[in-house]
Amino acid sequence: MKIALPSRQNRIDDHFGHCEYFTVFSVDEGKKELVDQETVSSPVGCGCKSNIAQTLAEMGVTLMLAGNMGEGAVRVLSNSGISVIRGCSGEVKSVAQQWLEGTLEDSGDSCHEHEHSCQH
Repeated sequence: MKIALPSRQNRIDDHFGHCEYFTVFSVDEGKKELVDQETVSSPVGCGCKSNIAQTLAEMGVTLMLAGNMGEGAVRVLSNSGISVIRGCSGEVKSVAQQWLEGTLEDSGDSCHEHEHSCQH
């Protein structure tokens, strides 16, 4: 399994569509541990209008741990088979570890100021 985190300076970027890059962790679900890490360049512009969901899905990503994200982006990721947990913050590896421990829940936080341009 692979999980992706929108990142800026090794921390969760609060704005999915404008992050510097995505940190992608490979997870051994049986052992509940992170086994590999890579970065994926972020596309320019609004994340939900780019091909990032398809790119991450093709890599095997099935979960996005994010800070704030508009409903349009959640839909685009979901349509690519990627579930989303919003409301995450902090250092990316620590956040991924929290998910492995089962302590993260989706906050439902939505990026309302961008809804008008990101709904599709």
